Amino acid sequence: MAIGTAQSIGIVGLRSFIVHMQAFISPGLPYFSIIGLPDASVNEARERVKSACGASGFPWPQTRVTVNLSPASMPKRGASHDLAIALSVLAAGGMVPAEATANMIALGELNLDGSVLPIHGVLPMLLHARERGVSKVYIPQANMGEAALLPDVEIVGIGHLSELINHLGGDCAVQEAMAPAGMHDGQADPDTSQAASGSGIVTALDMRQVTGQESTKWALKAAAAGGHHLLMIGPPGSGKTMLAERLPTILPPLDERQQLEVASIRSLCGTLHQHGITDTPPFEAPHHTASNAALVGGGGGLAQPGAITRAHHGVLFMDEAPEFSPRVLQSLREPLETGFVALARSKGITLYPARFQLVMAANPCPCGYSYGSAERCTCASRERRRYWNRLSGPILDRIDIQTEVCDVSRLPTDDASDGESSGHMRSSVLAARSLARQRFREQGWLSNAAASGEWLRTHTSPAALAHINQALRTSLLSMRGADRSLRLAWTLADLSGRSSPTIADVDLGIHLRTRLA
Repeated sequence: MAIGTAQSIGIVGLRSFIVHMQAFISPGLPYFSIIGLPDASVNEARERVKSACGASGFPWPQTRVTVNLSPASMPKRGASHDLAIALSVLAAGGMVPAEATANMIALGELNLDGSVLPIHGVLPMLLHARERGVSKVYIPQANMGEAALLPDVEIVGIGHLSELINHLGGDCAVQEAMAPAGMHDGQADPDTSQAASGSGIVTALDMRQVTGQESTKWALKAAAAGGHHLLMIGPPGSGKTMLAERLPTILPPLDERQQLEVASIRSLCGTLHQHGITDTPPFEAPHHTASNAALVGGGGGLAQPGAITRAHHGVLFMDEAPEFSPRVLQSLREPLETGFVALARSKGITLYPARFQLVMAANPCPCGYSYGSAERCTCASRERRRYWNRLSGPILDRIDIQTEVCDVSRLPTDDASDGESSGHMRSSVLAARSLARQRFREQGWLSNAAASGEWLRTHTSPAALAHINQALRTSLLSMRGADRSLRLAWTLADLSGRSSPTIADVDLGIHLRTRLA
């Protein structure tokens, strides 16, 4: 009877936990079992591990082999546990010294020939290992680009199981094998170090590239300064999509904590090698045919992240918003309020962060030409009502700024000025955000959109509050709308350099919320 141990890391949502492997080789008929709430991919590790161990020169025991994954109450999924399962069996069989597996973690998927394949979610796993004080982590060589983001953790890249055996003091007769020759399932590109080195993604987007639309640019600047949600309504080709795509260029850069959170989400989704670690806020623009699972998250077993999680700390742009399914639109209500999404499935509840800035765009009618004299519009009044009824009252009540994007009446010329550049607009946004952070330094809020209505009502002048109360009495605003109008008024005051909103700021905040009602 022999027992070997190893450690891996499991992940549910973005929450990681240490998985302790214990392999038990006991007398009995040849059988290999894995217990401890594994999913199908973990169960399939039996054949991968047996073949990889054989390719590394380890004679598989012709007896009963049982591997227990603890804690048994937590679900284990994915092929990232293969390397640790193999290591525990090798330790039980005496091919690796038992003491060599103490206070170390092994992560990676095994191929049948013993090569170690890249995995998703390495960055949040490594962050958890650092928090737990693990001395050494072995990961696939192809994931070393992500490991470069954490220089204070001892990380060793492994290309073949035999390398790990020799590194831990075993004696593997097999020649140290080459790294995996290719990627699979869209997993990380081996050359991720350049993308993950910190330079970020170079972008040439600038607000000056959008012709005209100065009032909408000002509305976007106000939205960026306070973290407010925004709805743009205008005819086709007026620049709504261009404006939304350039919103990240005027948003404040992400701080170190936010960068790691965004990078962890991208690592889990397998897209970190495309973006690297950058201080540019993410931008997600799902198609209007996107399903509820694609937008919010879903899937069998434990739910996977959706577009709203990938837009965490950034912008979620919904072009042709009324064309989205009403059920999909309604699913945004709770995340917009709470900043996270809880997805309940048969195997448990998965929590994902979803603190994003929502930008919606819509045409004035289904055909798009109900503006100006509306001579080209072919929509019946019933079709217009059905089109706009998809944006229900509860959704519109969560939109802080509603703005019209007018049709452009002239082509740009070389000597014409197209208004502020993104750099100049970002300077104004950063100045306004700085005032807000200084004001909320005791509460810890980073923007006016995160401030509580109670605090704002307490610190707003009675004369300005009287206009909010008047809008409530006439049912122009709901109670939620009143607080959001007040938050917007404080943002307008910050942009003007004032310490508190005036009556004009409050009136403009109410107008921006209700101008298209």
